[in-house]
Amino acid sequence: MQVYGIDLSMEKFDVSFIGINGKAKSKQVNNSLAAISKFLMTLPDDCVLCAEHTGVYGEMLVFLCTMMNIRIALVPGYTIKHSFGMTKGKSDPIDSLRIREYGERFADKLTFVTAESENISELTQLYALRAQLVKERKGLQTSEKGHFHRPHQSIHVHRHIRTMLEVLDVEIKAIEQEIEIIIQSDDCIKENYDLARSVKGVGPIIATDLLIKTGNFEQIDTARKASSYAGVCPFPQSSGKMVSKSKTSPFADKKLKSLLFMGAKSAVQHNKEYQLYFRKKMLEGKPYYVIMNNISNKLLRTIYSVVKNKTPYKQDYICLDPRTRKNKNSFSEKVA
Repeated sequence: MQVYGIDLSMEKFDVSFIGINGKAKSKQVNNSLAAISKFLMTLPDDCVLCAEHTGVYGEMLVFLCTMMNIRIALVPGYTIKHSFGMTKGKSDPIDSLRIREYGERFADKLTFVTAESENISELTQLYALRAQLVKERKGLQTSEKGHFHRPHQSIHVHRHIRTMLEVLDVEIKAIEQEIEIIIQSDDCIKENYDLARSVKGVGPIIATDLLIKTGNFEQIDTARKASSYAGVCPFPQSSGKMVSKSKTSPFADKKLKSLLFMGAKSAVQHNKEYQLYFRKKMLEGKPYYVIMNNISNKLLRTIYSVVKNKTPYKQDYICLDPRTRKNKNSFSEKVA
């Protein structure tokens, strides 16, 4: 298996590979459609591409690899850096060489990725634009509040801010409508979206964010992986005789974690099950944020449960003990 290490950047990427003579070679490829296509057509059939995850810079490469059935793995730079211990020196060719060596050493741990669907890609871009406009609107609203404390207030500044806020409101609403149209036009996305929305505490923003971050619940296909990705899953902290409290990892999607926290607050208010759990833990003396983190974890697992079972959430649903169900089946078999 020939491994190609790729260090991505905006304009080009460096490639490290082993030549026919068994020596390491490197080359540069422009990060464009024509250049990447020409490069991929020269690769052997059993090759594997291992690239550093750099966001949008690698999307064209992943898309073309998916179209040409070439396996590619995206690895975080932090993981690659710390897999070699102490290193000295840094350049694009050296980075591509280290990425290739990482792919060769940890070939069994590589997770291959595929390009996201067109609808998911459209949702991702619209959702990112909406988040950017919401941030701009929040900044203008904060600025407007500050102007009221000035002894001399500018009427022109106030008028321009109000105009921009009205424009942003219209654009944000239009983007939300376009997001809804895309979701409703795809049966698979719509089904998972409606199932996630059936859980109390999950609104359209949380459901859309989960669809994008998990690849419609296919790339991150289990609640365990999603909990780790969102940073709501505590990990043990112990070594020898030292045993500390379990903590969540800082390497998580903080945006999704904050959305789940808001969803957990809503679930505590409107869902009796979560409300009783919250009160019970408060009486036990548990810290507030620990309880809310547990509820966020529970909320995420509930979402994955309804999506996996293709059954909307029901507050009065009673989960039967599988041991009882097994005993009933074995009893009926004995009687038969």
